[in-house]
Amino acid sequence: MSEWYKTITAELKQFIAKQKVFFVATAPHEGRINLSPKGMDTFRVVSDNRVLYLDLTGSGNETAAHLLENGRITIMFCSFDKTARIARLYGSGRAIHRGDRQWSEYLAMFPAEPGVRQIMEIDVETAMTSCGYGVPRREGLEQRDTLRKYWESRGDDEAVKYQRDKNLESIDGLPTGIPTAARIAK
Repeated sequence: MSEWYKTITAELKQFIAKQKVFFVATAPHEGRINLSPKGMDTFRVVSDNRVLYLDLTGSGNETAAHLLENGRITIMFCSFDKTARIARLYGSGRAIHRGDRQWSEYLAMFPAEPGVRQIMEIDVETAMTSCGYGVPRREGLEQRDTLRKYWESRGDDEAVKYQRDKNLESIDGLPTGIPTAARIAK
């Protein structure tokens, strides 16, 4: 029932583009495993073996810490409509920050969003699909605008302050790679 791929096929790319939610899983060598749901228009397949996602400022920064420590990441897409299907992308990644060489090029691939923290760049080593027959159907998933409104009402300076105050370490005390205040500044 499952199929393995060495690249992101055209069919997989189409499936990914239709999904309104994806899940990001990472783990440090020791400590808590992190699994985060993501949404909005924040995911891009940029080649057969590379993807990006726009990471908005939030309560924790576990993914960045785990990628900095060991690079391992799994992205999962799960269809909730009439098509029962799951796709997973396995690979290694890194966080791209303001001031990094790729920042402007990558940021231009996404719609403007307030509260951008970093862009995750993932080299996909393998992809896998499975049936998803046990996943419930849920028609009409809609995006929330709560996070967007939150950062719009506070502005970029508050997002940067939040990142410095709350996103420099993971919940296990691992560094996340958020740049120093001088480098974060626009």
